[in-house]
Amino acid sequence: MAAFLLGGASYTRASEKITKKHRVMSMKRLLILGFIMGMIYYTLEGFWRGWSNIAMLFVGGLCGVLVGLLDEYPQFIRLKIWQQTVIAWPLVLTVEIIAGFILNIWLGLGIWDYTGIPGSLYGQVCLPYAVLWLFLIPFGIWLDDWLRWKFFDQEKPPELISIYRDLLTLK
Repeated sequence: MAAFLLGGASYTRASEKITKKHRVMSMKRLLILGFIMGMIYYTLEGFWRGWSNIAMLFVGGLCGVLVGLLDEYPQFIRLKIWQQTVIAWPLVLTVEIIAGFILNIWLGLGIWDYTGIPGSLYGQVCLPYAVLWLFLIPFGIWLDDWLRWKFFDQEKPPELISIYRDLLTLK
């Protein structure tokens, strides 16, 4: 009762509204980033393979958002690019294998099948593409930062070439 009379209750409600509004804005940003990165992935896969499935927009978008979120948290922001890549790599491979089980095996869409490729795990992930992801993840980290800079007025990211230089020199 005393908190209400002193304005504590209204302050709490106002801060809850601000927090809720902040969460809604964060979710909108993640959806926008996920859609853009998903479209880029969908397009690149179309060029690489000659075709793609619309489900890859969502799979690629989810991977892009997860990779991009790594340097948005204080415990990861100071990590070097190679460290972020090593952390993101199993996340991306986990999304790929789960998506493969759901899309290719459970739903039978047959979007990809790596059965004959060395290091294949149930035909859903394979060693050559897993290694390729090691070189695509830094691009995803940079792209997330670049999109946040362009659309949400966040800090300008370093040049893409410096990201890869740091990756190759383990800086």
